[in-house]
Amino acid sequence: MEEITVEELKRKIDSGEDFQLIDVRETFEYEVSNLGGENIPLSGIMIESDKIATDKPVIMQCRSGKRSAAAIMQLQTLGFDNLYNLEGGILAWKEKYDPNMPVY
Repeated sequence: MEEITVEELKRKIDSGEDFQLIDVRETFEYEVSNLGGENIPLSGIMIESDKIATDKPVIMQCRSGKRSAAAIMQLQTLGFDNLYNLEGGILAWKEKYDPNMPVY
């Protein structure tokens, strides 16, 4: 499984690179804090797989990187090969870039 660091994600955001960011946390978690990605909870990732791009990089993220890794493993069974896991999830983003970000 390919991973991307929060530093690499920030560079992609800052440079305006074309990619899709998917947050697989539950909606209530997403509402507390998010990085601006599309919220598709892990429990519905297979059902809503048609919302996930196949023609550009897709970065999957959650709180720590575990659920997003699980989402990638599920989606790879459908043939997705453009997925990257955000190493450390939103907790790593908070630590590196936004210490005041509310997380639980």
